[in-house]
Amino acid sequence: MTLDERAGRFPADLDENTNDMIALNPVFTRPGEASLLPKFRMPKGESLPETAYQIIHDEAMLDGNARLNLATFVGTWMDDHAARLFAESADKNMIDKDEYPATAAIEARCWQMLADLWHADDPENTIGTSTIGSSEACMLGGLALKRRWEARRRAEGKPTDRPNLILSSAVQVCWEKFCNYWDVEARYVPISEEHRVLDGHDLDKYVDENTIGVVAIMGVTYTGMYEPVAQIAAALDKIQADTGLDVKIHVDGASGAMIAPFCQPDLEWDFRVDRVASINTSGHKYGLVYPGIGWIVWRDREALPEQMIFYVSYLGGNMPTLALNFSRPGSQVLLQYYMFLRLGWEGYRRVQQNSLDIAQYLAGKIAEFDAFELWNDGADIPVFAWRMRPGHTDNWNLYHLSDRLRQKGWLVPAYPMPDNLPDVTVQRIVVRNGLSFDLANSLVEDIRTEVEFLDGLTSPMPGAGQGPHFHH
Repeated sequence: MTLDERAGRFPADLDENTNDMIALNPVFTRPGEASLLPKFRMPKGESLPETAYQIIHDEAMLDGNARLNLATFVGTWMDDHAARLFAESADKNMIDKDEYPATAAIEARCWQMLADLWHADDPENTIGTSTIGSSEACMLGGLALKRRWEARRRAEGKPTDRPNLILSSAVQVCWEKFCNYWDVEARYVPISEEHRVLDGHDLDKYVDENTIGVVAIMGVTYTGMYEPVAQIAAALDKIQADTGLDVKIHVDGASGAMIAPFCQPDLEWDFRVDRVASINTSGHKYGLVYPGIGWIVWRDREALPEQMIFYVSYLGGNMPTLALNFSRPGSQVLLQYYMFLRLGWEGYRRVQQNSLDIAQYLAGKIAEFDAFELWNDGADIPVFAWRMRPGHTDNWNLYHLSDRLRQKGWLVPAYPMPDNLPDVTVQRIVVRNGLSFDLANSLVEDIRTEVEFLDGLTSPMPGAGQGPHFHH
């Protein structure tokens, strides 16, 4: 039987290359249904819901196991009650605040809770919003810095055509996008062996009258290390004393803003530092919610330019809205509120501390290997990285180890460090809620097995096709 014959009622000009077709298992084919469906064109006819479900379900099985993905910061597990809440609220459009006033009110409660958690002087006088994730939140934070700088420059009768933003060379790619999209010069301070994060060193060489702000990262993507916000602020204090330039800080707390308040409560990085104008975090990272939720909060309403705020009808009044995205599900906002209520401060502390304990346990085990030396030990957020010990071997590298671990289901990325450290390749583990001590021990044993295999090689592994793995 030809493909056209099997395709039943579908057009006769379908490509007979089976790569362009989805072949149904005869077990799932119902009478009258085609047994072949096109992959890249919408089918002419209908399928039963059971058939469509089975096709997608089977194809998605080829994805990796999310629980074993140690490359991503994004949450991969929630409990059954959260799943129920997710299903009940996925049809609510977050932007329709007048139609879904309860969800809108819960959104406002969440960012006010975060303002309080981050030591805002007057949480009720702050302003914030939910977003799709930290990338959107960072765009808003950067844009607010730019708008405030522009307003100040115009008031002084000065040009506004050359704004710049100061960042670590290890910054997340969303900041590169911000600078590109909003015509801001990115001034990258390179990390090095001596300065492994942006720490205020030589900051005066980058700041000038066109600087809209400095980004400080609480949990650098490459390694998980904190950038010392108070130390950066002190360097900016000195610059202001010397030059009069008043430069504010946006804290990218995608991960650390939901770790530090619970596990390092005495660390001053948030609104306790006067130069911090705004903070973002990812609810879907260590906020412990499924993908699709971020948050940003400004110190006070004066920190957010009024021109960025739009107002919508809400219970006979007006409610501010300022996200870049428009229509999106309200479910993740409700899930964030669920986690805040379910865990509370003490619950978050226990969950986050458990992840930190496992990260530091794993880091200690990795440090025992002769082949490796730690870059950091997971003492900040539950993330750490290591590199090959110089001179250990010429027969294999961390890319080979990553590929070997992938064969066992583990996703442990290897990638080069940025700018001044391009010859340094590291491997990184992100510990999230769901990686237990038992799984951690299984990972250590798998690493041990693969390192022993690689160390037993008598000639070099092939290097063709090697490249960085996804690590953002």
